[in-house]
Amino acid sequence: MDVRGEIDRILSFLERFMEDYGYGGFVLGISGGVDSAAVAGLLVRLVPPGRIRALILPERDSNPESVEHAKLVCETFGLDCEVRNITPILKKLGIYSLQPPATFVPYRVKKEYALKKWAQKGGEMAYELDIEEKGDEEFRKGVAYYRAKHRVRMCVLYMEAELRGYAVAGTTNRTEWLTGLYVKWGDDATDVEPLLHLYKSEVFELARALGVPKEVVEKPPSPDLIPGLTDEMAFGMSYMELDGILKAIEDGGDLSRFEKGKVERAKRLLRLGKRRNVRMVSLERV
Repeated sequence: MDVRGEIDRILSFLERFMEDYGYGGFVLGISGGVDSAAVAGLLVRLVPPGRIRALILPERDSNPESVEHAKLVCETFGLDCEVRNITPILKKLGIYSLQPPATFVPYRVKKEYALKKWAQKGGEMAYELDIEEKGDEEFRKGVAYYRAKHRVRMCVLYMEAELRGYAVAGTTNRTEWLTGLYVKWGDDATDVEPLLHLYKSEVFELARALGVPKEVVEKPPSPDLIPGLTDEMAFGMSYMELDGILKAIEDGGDLSRFEKGKVERAKRLLRLGKRRNVRMVSLERV
C-alpha cells in the first residue's frame, strides 16, 4: 500500500464529505485501540483540534490500560478529551445484573474469570454463535451484556454530535466489517467511515505513518468488552493470516498456501459477516 497516497486519498474523501453534508466538525470515540487512534490522526490533519470532540467512554469492565492509551492518543494529536464513565447508565439499564457483581474485583481477576467462561462456551466457536444469534439462555445473556455497551456509547456520541452539528466518525475497518466483528446499531452506527476500505493489517501501516504511539500500535487488538479477550482469539488466527486469506478470496488468488482449516474458518466468517451486514428485513411494496 502507498501509505502516504492513501492518507491523501482519505483526507480528500473526508473533505468532500464535510462539504457535501455541511458538518462543522467530528465527534470521535477514542477507545485506546489502533483504529480510533488512526482516525484521530487523520481528523487532525483535516480540521483544527478544536473542531474534534474526543470522548473516552469506559465502563466497569474496561481495561484501565485502554483509558491510559486513549489519553495518550489525545495528547499525541493535541486533542482535548473528556473521560465519561458510562457505568451509571449501564447500571440503570440493568446490564450488570446479567453478570456477577465485579465493582471491586481487580481487572486481573475479571480477565481470568471472563476467559474461563469464554473457553467453556466454546472459545472460537462462541464468536460464530454470537453472530448467528444462537446459544442457550446463559449465552444470550452474555451477548446482550456486551452489545449494550457499544449501543450506549453510540447514543452518547450522537448526542454530542447533534448538539454541535458535527459528524460521528466511525472506526470500523474492512476485516471487521467482512467478518462481522462489530455490534449492529453500536459501533457501526456512524456518519462516515474513514477506514472501512482498509484491512486491519493496512490500518496498522496507516497508524504508524500517522504517528500513532507505539504502545497503541503494538498491543494485541481487543474489543475491550470482555476482559482479556482479543480479536485474534475470537478469530482463531492472527490478523496477518486472516487478511491474507480474505484478500486472496476477494481477488480470486491462490488459497493453497494457507492452512486448510484457517481458510475454511475464514470462509465461515465471511458468510457470518454477510448475515450481520443485513440492516433489517421487511416486505417490499407491491
